[in-house]
Amino acid sequence: MATTPTEQGTQSKTATDRLCALAPFATDLVIMAAALFAAYTLRYNFDWTRIHVESDRILLHVGLLAAIQVLALAAFGCYRLIWRFIVVDDVPRFVYAIGLTTLVLGSVMAPLPPGVHIRMPVGVVVLNGVFVLGGLLLTRSFWRIVSGSGTVGGGRGPLRRVLLVGAGVTGNQVLREMQHQRQRIRVIGFVDDAPAKRRVLLQGVRVLGTVDRLDELMIRHAIDEVIVTMVRAPRALIERVTACCERRGVPVRIVPDYYEVITGSVTVNRLREIDIIDLLGREEGVLDDPSALAFFSGKRVLVTGAGGTIGAELTRQVARMGPSQVVLIERTENALYEIERDLQAGIRDVPIVPILADIGDAMRMEAVLVAYKPHIILHAAAHKHVPMMEANPGEAVRNNLLATRRLGLLAIRHQVQSFLLISTDKAVRPSSVMGGSKRLAEHVIQALNGAGATRFCAVRFGNVLGSSGSVVPLFREQIKAGGPVTVTHPDMARYFMTTREAVRLVLHATARAAGGEIFVLDMGQPIKILALAEMMIRLSGLRPHEDIAITYTGIRPGEKLYEELDLSDSSVVKTDHARVFVGKVPTCPASEIERMCADLEQVASGTVDNDTIRTAILKWATTLDARQMASAPAN
Repeated sequence: MATTPTEQGTQSKTATDRLCALAPFATDLVIMAAALFAAYTLRYNFDWTRIHVESDRILLHVGLLAAIQVLALAAFGCYRLIWRFIVVDDVPRFVYAIGLTTLVLGSVMAPLPPGVHIRMPVGVVVLNGVFVLGGLLLTRSFWRIVSGSGTVGGGRGPLRRVLLVGAGVTGNQVLREMQHQRQRIRVIGFVDDAPAKRRVLLQGVRVLGTVDRLDELMIRHAIDEVIVTMVRAPRALIERVTACCERRGVPVRIVPDYYEVITGSVTVNRLREIDIIDLLGREEGVLDDPSALAFFSGKRVLVTGAGGTIGAELTRQVARMGPSQVVLIERTENALYEIERDLQAGIRDVPIVPILADIGDAMRMEAVLVAYKPHIILHAAAHKHVPMMEANPGEAVRNNLLATRRLGLLAIRHQVQSFLLISTDKAVRPSSVMGGSKRLAEHVIQALNGAGATRFCAVRFGNVLGSSGSVVPLFREQIKAGGPVTVTHPDMARYFMTTREAVRLVLHATARAAGGEIFVLDMGQPIKILALAEMMIRLSGLRPHEDIAITYTGIRPGEKLYEELDLSDSSVVKTDHARVFVGKVPTCPASEIERMCADLEQVASGTVDNDTIRTAILKWATTLDARQMASAPAN
């Protein structure tokens, strides 16, 4: 039967693949034959007559040695390695394979009498081993250099000329990965500000200069793309690189998350665009906190609001600390499904219990505590959107304040060891319903501490970059739609930190809480929302105020121009962590807190007049704060 063109092509490809698979063996056989002839030539001092006389015996030895050495190489996995991907760590395989065969053959040949046809001189055995090992490594190194040479061929499309920023360990890792990928890439060079790295070579690729020369180098070498290959690159450096690439219309990418770098999983396909977090982020300190690891290890942990931005990150970080169980409380079905799926995919050795529930349902929450007996409660569930709470102040009372108090009382009743409340910088001298309700929740937490064995504490921090309801996703949508980007006021400023850093500091504070503290996180310097909008527009490859308009909508109800974060010695006490402080906030009498809760519950359920509820929230927050300050000891 005649074969079709497709079948002929498949057969041809199969034959080619077989030939390619046999090529390493054929090359090695040539090396082994040449090595043995070279060893005999040296052993016989270039006496060609004697070599000719013993040629039959030498050919026998070639076959014998080649068979033994090929089997040894196969046993040590040398033929499972792809030549162009071989690295220094693979060299011991060849050393062990050839060294072992040389040692065994030398031991076998030494006692044989000279007349035995199979016998070969021990000197020949040793020389052969040295020559074979050198030949194997040289051919593979030569092929790796030739097939790599800074360019990865085999792909389609135009060749991309790439410049790497950062000639460190990560830069070397990215370069190696690029040389292994089947893409049309040529790495032209590195730029690095370290004086010791000037003009040095990494895998044959030169450091061409400092970041200050980036603009000049992009023009001279016709660069198509710049990649920042530095973990936790300083904000100033990213700004310089981004601004330079923006002027030249050259795209810029950055290496992924730190965790991927330390596990060696950086790949070309996982390089990402420069993000607003890279420009606004800070040095995040150590990745592991031994005290937090010890605190959460082996504990049953319950997280409320587990589907939200903060709650989800809390569950991810806690689940990595070896708890005996993590219970997820979330009232939004899709959010609960997503975080459960995320955890089940990434963390398989910790039991995850998803519970669809509202923290305001006291009977449901008590049933959960009875069933799962948590040691620690991380209370992240809350209404956080400032304008939305101005329009629905009754819900702020019910969810942020009263539900928190009921959950705290249940924690005491069921002997929960620790209870953490996630609070906000808007609780400082609050002007909004959201800030006022969270400040009153802090009062509740402090009053509950000491009522039982449970240790209560709260942690305040500002805006989290990219969280649901924040300006970052809103700006992304507006930029994608072509604008305009809406900013409330040109002078509006907020504190920002990454979700991962905020949660890590929260867990650090929780592990150190003695009970009754209100921890305050150092948020760094405030960022103007206008500057944030302009940076995001530039990162999208557009020009603010030209390609994308920016309009001002006016300050919304309950908002301040600036949030307050007082880290002075008169307001906070330093802890052993540079970014975690304890606020000097005395506790109000429990009877006063009970009266406040009863009054606000009555107001919130007895009227639909938002102004009345809003006034009552802020009045109680102001009154209790004033009484606290009056009872505080003089400095």
